[in-house]
Amino acid sequence: MNKVQIVEVGPRDGFQNLKDYIPVETKLKVIDDLIEAGVKSMQHTSFVSPKAIPQLRDAGEITKILLEKYPAYDFFALVPNLYGARKAYELGLRKVSYVVSLSASHNKANINRTHDESFAELKTIMDNYKDLDVCVDVATTFGCPFEGKYSTDTVLRFLDRIAKMGVKEMSLADTIGIANPKQVREIVTAAVKKFPEIEFQVHIHDTRNMGMVNTLTAIESGITKVQSTLGGLGGCPFAPGASGNTATEDLAYMLSDMGYETGIDVDKLIEAAKYEKSIISGNFSGHIVNIQKGTQCIN
Repeated sequence: MNKVQIVEVGPRDGFQNLKDYIPVETKLKVIDDLIEAGVKSMQHTSFVSPKAIPQLRDAGEITKILLEKYPAYDFFALVPNLYGARKAYELGLRKVSYVVSLSASHNKANINRTHDESFAELKTIMDNYKDLDVCVDVATTFGCPFEGKYSTDTVLRFLDRIAKMGVKEMSLADTIGIANPKQVREIVTAAVKKFPEIEFQVHIHDTRNMGMVNTLTAIESGITKVQSTLGGLGGCPFAPGASGNTATEDLAYMLSDMGYETGIDVDKLIEAAKYEKSIISGNFSGHIVNIQKGTQCIN
């Protein structure tokens, strides 16, 4: 159990709320660098309304280019509805993320749907595209900006509703970075035990400087897939006060140093983060990218 797969979501979650548009060539260069560093799975965009998130208006163009260049790579896109799923499928993607918030209030604010409406849309997607792998991103699993935190039993009941639809993969998201290690351990341990047929991921934000420790706690509780963004860029634009993801290069360095196998070349990943930081203006939260190579501290 010393293998951990880092799933990069920066080209979607890291870029989505940046005001200045990032050219397609720049986005592709960042993605190329991530693949060159050994990242094996990536959420590269989202098929959302350009009016809601202008930064991702090039989702179709980028998807087409990437699938032609890397036909066997594990790319997937976030889709908020049937329209997004259809666009992704028609372009050739066979894996998507579908978002539903544990919080009814956040679900309404984020995608303007009730829980029943979200589940009905999910069923329609699964019925229409039976060969499409759908990972359900469970937003606000560890707490909501409007409703606070939930008991483990409440989380499990919600996950059970998703599991009964035939979903095989879920990502438990700390959407506003409010989780703590004790809470992560309790929820992840309970979820992994109750739903052994489900492959769980975690998506931990670093808003309160606990992204690394919470992600590590999830791994030690049975998770083998963890999401992060290059440079720690991003955050949820619909959650007040939320900013910053767990930085991929920091996470890869820590796991490698602890003896976990990630398949990632940490030095190349750090260079990728430095390049991204040099050309994009955003709320980077990564740390190791600022350390000079070979720096030593003598006490």
